Amino acid sequence: MFSDLADRSPRGIAGAVSRAIRAGELVSGDRLPTVRDVAAELGVSPATVSAAWQALRRTGLVTSRGRAGTFVSGEPVRWLSPRQRDLMGSGPDHPRFDLSRGTPDPDLLPALGPALQRVSARAGTLTYQEQPVLPALRDVLVAAWPYDAPSLTVVDGATDAIARVLEQVVGYGDRVVLESPGFPPFYDLVEALGAEVVPVELDGEGIRPASLRAALARKPVAVVLQPRAHNPTGVSTTAARAEAIARVLKRAATTPWVVEDDHCAGISGAPVVTLAEWLPGHVVHVRSYSKSHGPDLRIAAMSGPPALLDPLVARRMLGPGWTSRMVQTILLDLLTSSTPLDEVGEARRQYFARQRTLVDALAAHGVTVPQPDGINLWLPVRDERAAVTHLAAAGIRVTAGSVFQAQPGGAPHVRVTAGALHPEDAPGVAAALAEAAGWERRPTVATRPPTGAAGRSS
Repeated sequence: MFSDLADRSPRGIAGAVSRAIRAGELVSGDRLPTVRDVAAELGVSPATVSAAWQALRRTGLVTSRGRAGTFVSGEPVRWLSPRQRDLMGSGPDHPRFDLSRGTPDPDLLPALGPALQRVSARAGTLTYQEQPVLPALRDVLVAAWPYDAPSLTVVDGATDAIARVLEQVVGYGDRVVLESPGFPPFYDLVEALGAEVVPVELDGEGIRPASLRAALARKPVAVVLQPRAHNPTGVSTTAARAEAIARVLKRAATTPWVVEDDHCAGISGAPVVTLAEWLPGHVVHVRSYSKSHGPDLRIAAMSGPPALLDPLVARRMLGPGWTSRMVQTILLDLLTSSTPLDEVGEARRQYFARQRTLVDALAAHGVTVPQPDGINLWLPVRDERAAVTHLAAAGIRVTAGSVFQAQPGGAPHVRVTAGALHPEDAPGVAAALAEAAGWERRPTVATRPPTGAAGRSS
């Protein structure tokens, strides 16, 4: 594959592997040589080979499986970005327990029937130039917003909001600070914009100020963070940590844009925090209703300075225009009617109880983790690939933790969507998780994780 390779740059090495895959010399499931072996064979640095492997992964040709190595991918799902493909989870096609999705329990979403009955039978609108947000919905959103929002609009989900903000403020070659572990599509999005991901670590209270301070030295244009029910760790930022983060940002030579992804607002058990309390002119706050009211509603609200949001809304009017006013009417009904309000409140209590039940069941097997917020649990394991394989054999599907890491080499974990697990099933699943993790009867101390092991206690 590398014989007589003239171009030994990352591009040249990636090209050689790509040609081998197209020629059938490498097929789906084949393991690539290690970075160190290829570097020695070609007489280049391991960093050069790592860059080639990363380029191949971004195209979807190969998949990283953490410490198990890098493998040729199967037939790509072409409408998904590379890390989104990896988010599909590992395990049997029809598992007894699918805890890999990161999605809410459909049974805990509010019923849409009554709201649908109150929507107009015709999808009409007076003009194409109407206000993009229903005035009544705007009033409800503003009344519940965590700060005095200077400008507010609705878009098609949290990822749509964040993508539109980054498209406004990020140029080719810029740097964007993202949490690691963090939400994998954000890494793909930044790379698709031609920008560089600058990872920051977090602990049980949120982003570590020292890690953020180091990242800011690289002069990023934006910082994206998840203030509550962080995916995948379940960490919610404390008020004290939010203030500390704001102090670090204020001291930066140039204050970057801060984008807050409050994706679990309705079902989070933690109080809302926002850096807009200290940095109002630099914060875009996004509140999604997917986890609380339904992923397929595709709606989120966002606020920010008019100087940023007004051009964003204007550009959107030249594309999709506005979020369907029918969907806006449904959300308005769900946010103002007593029954769906009660149903969302009950879902919040159920998710808390399910997390508590699984955490307690794991503790009975010597696996000590703090209770996370939201629907996901970040479980430390001794060997990530072995844990995923062991659980698959037991009929349990989880997501390998390496896909949530901005860079290879993070502490091994698996993400477990505990919110999808009914309490009566928790003891059996906890026993399988403990055995797969390799920590059974070896209690771990749930304290702040050491540097470089972000999420170990999460």
